[in-house]
Amino acid sequence: MNDKTKNRWSWVEVDLAAIRHNINAAKQAIGRNTRLLAVVKANAYGHGAVEVAKTAVKCGAAYLGIATVNEGIELREAGIDQNILLLSQPPETAIPDLVNFNIMPSIYTPEFAIQYAEYADKKQKKAPYHLVINTGMNRIGVRYNEVLDFLKQTSFHRSLERMGTFTHFATADCEETLDFKRQYSNFCEAIDAMRASNFDPGIVHCANSAALFRYPETHFDMVRLGISLYGCYPCKEVEPLVDLKQAMSVKAKITDERILGVGEGVSYEMNYRARGAVKICTIPVGYADGLRRAFSSKIDFIYKGIKFPQVGNICMDQCMFEIDMNSAYAQENLDAQIGEEVIVMGSQGEACVSLEDLAAIAGTNTYEIACGFSRRMPIVYA
Repeated sequence: MNDKTKNRWSWVEVDLAAIRHNINAAKQAIGRNTRLLAVVKANAYGHGAVEVAKTAVKCGAAYLGIATVNEGIELREAGIDQNILLLSQPPETAIPDLVNFNIMPSIYTPEFAIQYAEYADKKQKKAPYHLVINTGMNRIGVRYNEVLDFLKQTSFHRSLERMGTFTHFATADCEETLDFKRQYSNFCEAIDAMRASNFDPGIVHCANSAALFRYPETHFDMVRLGISLYGCYPCKEVEPLVDLKQAMSVKAKITDERILGVGEGVSYEMNYRARGAVKICTIPVGYADGLRRAFSSKIDFIYKGIKFPQVGNICMDQCMFEIDMNSAYAQENLDAQIGEEVIVMGSQGEACVSLEDLAAIAGTNTYEIACGFSRRMPIVYA
């Protein structure tokens, strides 16, 4: 038994070979002269930031993308010395950690830029950063037609080093392209204005996973591989363009099994009633582990290569699934026992429950579902 699962029979399993496959697929799409940034924020979308980051660096990732300063510190303390880009501007109180741990911030206010440079100068260090341009998503960034004003206010400082300039697309994964084209045009306008005024933009990047595969003109100097790093397609338009492999599975072992008679209920509120002789099996995965309560009685688990329905309300720490003992297959081949493995999300043989399947049921995206699973369950690397 794996040490990580000896105290509780549920875990997230991550296939690092799939991560490597997806990075190589992206590299083939962008060519040799374009850098790749591997986005490992949010604990690598639930896949484990340190191991995914190490794998990405070995596969040639030039940068690692994070969302919080503490995520960067975690990577540094794990011995990772690759370029780390914080994909937002932190509070000014984070500046010492940026400098001390060599984490590049994304900057969009002159006040932060100067304070960052001043602190670095006192430490006799440089203050590298990437400039964020707001091209229409209106989340963060210097507005695209105000970039020169920002640069005129900040570029005098000797310690400040602009290592890159980027924007983020709001609709690169949407069927409608008007807003995407407008953002792309605004970004190109801003980059051209910088160069015309002798401001070096550094590494120019704007492509997320969707743009990487759909719009080669967005590749510029670097692309940011996010959800597709983990084997998920950002939109249906990407599916015919690249073969990705889902890296995450969620697995558990049966902790209880029992035969129910007709009409017996299962779980809170007993909104499930047995229709005949069924075996109810319990596994230690619940909504505190990322298996949403809203999934109750709407999803399947895989046992011995066959899908079986989850039944009853999903509890905080446990849930149940049903094996119909009246089916010919169950009578001949299935006798579920405590300690046997169940796949909550993943594949076995021809049976598959994907992140996309769960996201569609929840009415959300794969990012949110993936991030939730490793909050409490340990990660095991295959």
